[in-house]
Amino acid sequence: MEIYLIRHTTPDIEKGVCYGQSDLDLVSTYNDEFNAVKSKLQNFKNYQVFSSPLKRCALLAKAFSKTVVFDNRLKELDFGDWELRAWHDISEDEINPWMEDFVNVVVPNGESYMQLASRVTSYLEEIIHSTNNQNLIIVSHAGPIRVILASIMNIHLKDSFKIKVNYGDAFHLKKTNGKLKLITEINL
Repeated sequence: MEIYLIRHTTPDIEKGVCYGQSDLDLVSTYNDEFNAVKSKLQNFKNYQVFSSPLKRCALLAKAFSKTVVFDNRLKELDFGDWELRAWHDISEDEINPWMEDFVNVVVPNGESYMQLASRVTSYLEEIIHSTNNQNLIIVSHAGPIRVILASIMNIHLKDSFKIKVNYGDAFHLKKTNGKLKLITEINL
């Protein structure tokens, strides 16, 4: 079983703004970015495609297949009250506890990284077991992709941000003997 984890392409938002589950448009060059992503994959015509329903993922997923399974569990971290606020506008009293333990601290009216990890890993197991070893493309966000890669690489969640996940990155995984193996080389 071959699996590609793919991060959405560049969203149309200013740098320094907190966004997670906000439904953002893509920059105007998204078609060029889509083509660059597709060129990274080997023959993907017979892959089943799963995606976050957010526009920045859904558009890319539909470029791979007309039949896409969308699921909220593939969404990015829910930043709750911080969504679409500039990071520097979030008070230190509010942000410092989260910065000190982003794995366990819940964002006000949002979720913790541990909660994201729980929903993403359970969903990944579900789709891997329900697809009868069919090849998969999963289009998602940096947070969910880091969680999956950290699990495969035996990296603690608190250290998972060492894994660089750029817009349009594609990570190749292979399932053999019931285990997921990372094929793409990652330098930490």
